[in-house]
Amino acid sequence: MSYRIGEAARRVGCKVETVRYYEQVGLLPEPARTEGNFRLYSEAHLEQLRFIRHCRSLNIPLEDIRNLLELKTRPTENCAEINKLVDEHIRRVEEQMDLLVQLRQSLQELRGQCIGPEATGTCEIIRRLSDCKCHGGADSKV
Repeated sequence: MSYRIGEAARRVGCKVETVRYYEQVGLLPEPARTEGNFRLYSEAHLEQLRFIRHCRSLNIPLEDIRNLLELKTRPTENCAEINKLVDEHIRRVEEQMDLLVQLRQSLQELRGQCIGPEATGTCEIIRRLSDCKCHGGADSKV
């Protein structure tokens, strides 16, 4: 069975632009075309789109998805390379989690500067946000 791009996108649960993008960056093989030059996607295309979307829902980078798709075409090889890719992604997620914990702590410290509703002109949060020297400006101490 073949599907035009709108139907393929609907069946997979994404936007038409997303399907075109995955095709453009080489994650999705080019589909057949009708005489009117409409794209026709097969069930195999939809399966690959679902795979890509699931990977993206896990925040797996496009280059890693490209590698996983390549490895998927070699079903008799051992999965050491797949494990390595996933382990590296887990490491990146753990780094992001550490950064998010630090971010939460910084925001909680900032929020702790305001003990109640006061005039915004005397708001300690606004003052501290205005005085930040942490982003490499001319007066930065970094």
